[in-house]
Amino acid sequence: MDVFKAIQDRREITSFESKPIPDEVLEQVVDAGLFAPTGNNLPSKNLIVVQDRVMLDKLAETTPYMKWLTEAQAGIVVTGKPNVSKYWLQDASFACAFIWLEAVELGLGSAFGAVYHSEDAEESQKREGYVRNLINIPDEQRIVAVLGLGFPATTPKPKKHVPREEVVFYEKFGKSGK
Repeated sequence: MDVFKAIQDRREITSFESKPIPDEVLEQVVDAGLFAPTGNNLPSKNLIVVQDRVMLDKLAETTPYMKWLTEAQAGIVVTGKPNVSKYWLQDASFACAFIWLEAVELGLGSAFGAVYHSEDAEESQKREGYVRNLINIPDEQRIVAVLGLGFPATTPKPKKHVPREEVVFYEKFGKSGK
């Protein structure tokens, strides 16, 4: 599969088979996040791989929108380090995207659980604090997301995207076509 095919095939998978993920497959997915670009090539992110069933079930309680972690076979907690780079959020976001696409490439499904909440500092602090306490993340790191991984039990149909001409412009905003 090429990258563009993985992008097109990507869906949020929230129902997983109980089949374990082979170690070599999981490590390749993790490496996709490791090798994701960072601003100025600074070490501004951490990836915490969680496979323990009890811990995944506890992480599922981070928000009401992460119940799918109770079926996931693994989770990757992605953190950013503001004390290392002002681009910590972008760097962690790139890692999440690369992890997701590599999961698709390898036949896994993934779901994205937002932990960091940019518009509600109190909610973000609550979510991040919960995850921080569960897996001992240092206070100076921000918890961006938890990605759930597993073999898809079902694959949703493609979503209808916003028409290209409403999103893509050339030379100036609002100018369609070339």
